Amino acid sequence: MAEYGDQPRMGFFTDTSVCIGCKACEVACKEWNGVPEAGGLDLLGMSYDNTGALGSNTWRHVAFVEQPKKSTVDLGMPDLGAPDLGVPDVGAPGQDEPGVRWLMSSDVCKHCTHAACLDVCPTGSLFRTEFGTVVVQQDICNGCGYCVPACPYGVIEKRESDGRAFKCTLCYDRLGAGLEPACAKACPTDSIQFGELDELRERADERVQTLHESGVPEARLYGRDPEDGVGGDGAFFLLLDEPEVYGLPPDPVVTTRDLPAMWKRAAVTAAGVAAALAASFLGRRR
Repeated sequence: MAEYGDQPRMGFFTDTSVCIGCKACEVACKEWNGVPEAGGLDLLGMSYDNTGALGSNTWRHVAFVEQPKKSTVDLGMPDLGAPDLGVPDVGAPGQDEPGVRWLMSSDVCKHCTHAACLDVCPTGSLFRTEFGTVVVQQDICNGCGYCVPACPYGVIEKRESDGRAFKCTLCYDRLGAGLEPACAKACPTDSIQFGELDELRERADERVQTLHESGVPEARLYGRDPEDGVGGDGAFFLLLDEPEVYGLPPDPVVTTRDLPAMWKRAAVTAAGVAAALAASFLGRRR
């Protein structure tokens, strides 16, 4: 079990199969953390979404993905209807439109096990907390922006108003007070679940198995595997389609994975150059 001192690693498991797109998590995140508005309430023109992506002013983003349903009738099979996932009928956008299904997912910083943003930060502004999460200390951030391209998920961003980098802190202040993050607290369907990461992984495995047995073979976990390119995510997801459908990279890799080898080669090269210069200098003296 991943632990930091006496504290087990904490994280999020987001079950998109029960997300209803209410955006309560977005509102709670902004309200608790004092995150500024991100361009008003106008829709983007491509969906019912009005935030579009994660950024310095959007630490939680609920994606709305509209898809044509795969017709079983066209395949000569009886249409048995959608499986009962235990989701309440709350009037989600487009639910009455024939041939359309909605995929909704509340995205957030992944709090990677191998976090490239930590590797490249020159000031120590980004640090790993006792809960295993990754947080930006705003009073230390100098706005260099190195962390922005380092993130394989495109999560962290500089805020235009002051130039510093901002992202989800997993409500570090609330965790220190023994409270769950604001987004998980506000989620009405428990789509966002907070707890010890190892327990969340076990719970997620059971949920996927249940969905498979219920006739939802496309259910899969994203960011759960500790052997993936970032060592597993501290915030991982249950998806009902390929990651790209939700705007997630299919095979994220820590962008600083080659740095140790690069520094080693640079050191060998530098030593070789120094030796050559020394030999040349001694040769001239002779």
